[in-house]
Amino acid sequence: MRRVSRMVSPINSLLQPVSARQRRDVDAVIDKTIRQAESDSGGTAVGDEAFIDDYRRLYYEIAAVPSISALGWLSAVAELRSRLANRFRVHRLIAERPEIADEPIDRPIIVTGLPRTATTLAHKILAQPADNRAPLMWELQATDRADADAAIRKRRRKIAARSATFGHVFSPVLPQIHPMDAQSPEECVFALPHGRYWLVRFRMPGYRQWIETRDFLPDYQYLRQVLQVLQAGGPRRRWVLKSPYHLEYIDTLLQVFPDAKIMWTHRDPITVMGSWCSLMETGVALCNRSYDPHQIGRDWLAMLSQMIHTGRDLRARLPRDRIVDVSYHQLTADPYQELPGIFAKLGMEWTADAEDNLAKVLARPGMRRGHEYSLGHYGLDPSMVDDAFGDYVRMVTAMR
Repeated sequence: MRRVSRMVSPINSLLQPVSARQRRDVDAVIDKTIRQAESDSGGTAVGDEAFIDDYRRLYYEIAAVPSISALGWLSAVAELRSRLANRFRVHRLIAERPEIADEPIDRPIIVTGLPRTATTLAHKILAQPADNRAPLMWELQATDRADADAAIRKRRRKIAARSATFGHVFSPVLPQIHPMDAQSPEECVFALPHGRYWLVRFRMPGYRQWIETRDFLPDYQYLRQVLQVLQAGGPRRRWVLKSPYHLEYIDTLLQVFPDAKIMWTHRDPITVMGSWCSLMETGVALCNRSYDPHQIGRDWLAMLSQMIHTGRDLRARLPRDRIVDVSYHQLTADPYQELPGIFAKLGMEWTADAEDNLAKVLARPGMRRGHEYSLGHYGLDPSMVDDAFGDYVRMVTAMR
């Protein structure tokens, strides 16, 4: 399986001098990026100093990755600039229209679970009913009011579409493993400033340790602001959100969205680990000159099992009806049989339109995808996975 296209190596060679120069003076890069983000957004970094300091830490962590490639560094800087611009824009819009901060985000549905457990399928299906709404990828990257100028929205969709194809251009296998579409529902990671998302491309032990003790309340409050801006000037519908990383922050999430319903998908961790490590290897290969597949396996076995243990501890404190458990195996084997019951538990009606929407979602390219992977390639075996996840393995088996 070819992880990256043949053009990656010569591009890295061409861009290496620029990358090396920037990484020698990270503060200058940060300052320039902030000025560019202010210009792009019409907003300001003033008043957001604590956020900037946290992002400064992230810049330094990325720049210090020993194996980082020129393409990896420059793409990270471009994404950080985009995220800063979006944050400044969101804050500008709320300052201009303070009533946006009063927009209610009622009864959102939060789709979570280990990655590769049909969260994407569930997200797209739950977002289809007319009364529901999921943030699209381009909206999370260029957030604006629902009644923003149509020409501006069109231009932003085009920019996001180019961003979405970045990985597809440089990795022949990525569209098969994890296709991206700027106009499709996307994960909350694009609106959450920090988290394990940044570890999918770069191995940063210091950053990993930092986020494991960090208070994520400000990040989820910002996510709420993003949704409020997207909702302003348009109809109020029920938001459907998604991210595997919500597992570790269920308590924080419910502080910000106290009436949320959580849909937790479950799948055999052995299969999850193989599939996820394969996806991680693709991202790492795109952004690094070299890497160790066994290190990918060790790191993500520890992180994913920790996410499960933390999530299960947090849910034990919640009323039973707050979380809807869904078996990946049953959902994917017979979605027409499983979904009516899931809809009912989420307070939704299963209608003929919902059934038609399901057929359309299942027919989309990429929804019935698969790829080859091996646990052994990542230095793992089933007994290691069983030991790390403990009795969660038996729980998932019992749900099948």
